[in-house]
Parts: sequence; C-alpha cells; structure tokens
Amino acid sequence: MSDNPPGNPDGTGTRETAVPAGTADPCADTATQVFADHRELLFSVVYNLLGSVADTEDVLQDTWLSWAPRSRAPGAEEIVNPRAYLVRIAVNAALSRRAAISRRREVYVGPWLPEPLVNTDAGGPDAADPTLRAESVSIALLVVLETLTPLERAVFVLHEVFGYAHTEIADILDRTPAAVRQLAHRAREHVQARRPRYRTDPRVRQQVTERFVAAALGGDLGALMEILAPEVTLWTDGGGKVRTAALRPVHGRDKVARLLAGGTDRAPEDLDIRYRSVNGDPSALLFSADAPFAVMVIDLNPEGDRVSGIYAVFNPEKLTHVPREDAPAPPVTAGE
Repeated sequence: MSDNPPGNPDGTGTRETAVPAGTADPCADTATQVFADHRELLFSVVYNLLGSVADTEDVLQDTWLSWAPRSRAPGAEEIVNPRAYLVRIAVNAALSRRAAISRRREVYVGPWLPEPLVNTDAGGPDAADPTLRAESVSIALLVVLETLTPLERAVFVLHEVFGYAHTEIADILDRTPAAVRQLAHRAREHVQARRPRYRTDPRVRQQVTERFVAAALGGDLGALMEILAPEVTLWTDGGGKVRTAALRPVHGRDKVARLLAGGTDRAPEDLDIRYRSVNGDPSALLFSADAPFAVMVIDLNPEGDRVSGIYAVFNPEKLTHVPREDAPAPPVTAGE
C-alpha cells in the first residue's frame, strides 16, 4: 500500500489507495480512512496558518508520514482522539515550516498575498462548514494575520476560527493555558486594531465587485473615483513575473484610480471575467486564452458602499489551483 496521503490538491475529496487483492491490511485501511476523514479540517487549519496551498500540501504530507506508522505499529497504544492527534501534528509541522517561508518572503518581489482558494461548488464551502464563511479566512484578514508572530497566529486561528478552547490549544502547542491566553489577547488586540470586525451583505459585495471590475477594466477614471474610498489601498502580487503588478502597495484614491485606469493598455485584450467565491468572499477571476490571469478580491469600508482594499493576485504560481472550467457561479450566501 502506498504511503501517499489520500485527497485532492485542493483539500477536497479522497483518492482510492490501491491495495492488492487478498493482502489488504485492516490497520492500514483504518489509518487511511481516519486521515481522509480529517483531511479537510487539517487543510483548512494549516492553510490559515501559512496562506499557501503548496506549503499546506507539504505539511499534510508530513502529517500523514507521521500518522501512518504510528497508527499502524503493532501493539501501539490506541490513539483515543485521532482528530486532536492529527491537528497537533499538523499545527506543529506548519509552525516548523514558517522559518523557510519567512526566508522566501525576504526575497519575494513585490507585495506578497495569500494564495486564493476558489470555490466552484454549487453549495459553496459555507454550506458544509461554518468556519469557511468566517471573516477569519478572508484574504483581507489573512494579510493582517501575516503581521502576527507564528504562535500568535496559531492561537488566533485555532481559537477564533475553529473554536478550540485555550486548554486544548495549550496541549497542541505544548504551552501553559496562561501563556496561550496571553498570546490570544495580544493577537486579538493586534487584529482588532488593524481590521475591526464588521459584516457586509454578500449581495452588496457582489454588486460593488462587479461595478469596480467594470470601471477598472474599462479605464473609467470617473467611476473609479466614485467607488473607491479615500483611504483605499491596492495590493498587486505578481511575484516579479507579471509587469501588470506594482512593486509596492499603492495608497490613496487618486493614485489607485489613476494606476488602474492607466493600466488597461497593459491587460490582455481577450480577458474573460468570471465571478466566484474566493476565501468566502464574492470575487472576480480573470482569464486570458482560457488560462487564469488574475484573481481580484475587494474589501469594503464599514458602510459597505466604497472599496477600501483591493487584492489582486497575478503571480501564475499562485493561480495553478484556480479552476479553468466554465462552471456556473455559486449563489452568494455568505459574507464576512
């Protein structure tokens, strides 16, 4: 039996693991099934810690390689709570990987944005798991979480997104509950200062997204000035591979509007726009020659009538998991 973990690259579904007829190992089958049952949770937790699908997949591979021998070992003590055991392995593997990720970020060209997760399922991710429609998995908040320490981020994600108690997090991180509560307090204050919690009607977000994309791609400076908030910031992540992307964040309505309006001549002429849910928010996917060109996600001001943040991912390495099929857009049912 292969030691490859079950599951698809996007963290959904499972693959069958080949076992020769008559030689199936019941312990191996059980280990595979248990991992498959918890894989979606593990993917979600690790992705929110790292913001990268490729790194998340690597961590899940490491988690599987730690889990499989332990769960199959003859005479091994039974793991009473496989979910807690797997989450502990995955979280600590993700924390260990942060050092390598930080080194990559130091030489990254231009602003770094999380790799977008696009949902094309008709039910939407929010139909199956309430955590996936929380503000805490939005692109905007993932950007804020990048400013936390790795431990603060782990505590925030586990507690605020997935509802783990401080005592449970203490066991996962091998820290005291008091230390975890202190980390949680610092993280919460930091996030609240940079991103106060408020909810936006998803239908309003969808409408504003469509208006913004039409104005930006049409080079309509007047419409952009109307729809952008005075304090708007534009982040464009090209990874040094796309000339459309700016090398640093652009702040202020006038600068952002003029940059967008003046950039239409550098965009492909055959752009095809499809609206999908990205990290739980209505967003725009731009395709050229049937290949992903960009993912654009907007953030609204508390009043919900102006665009306060624009997150545009152009880096082709971050668009490899964007689905290319022309599936119907899912119904908009959840916002932040």
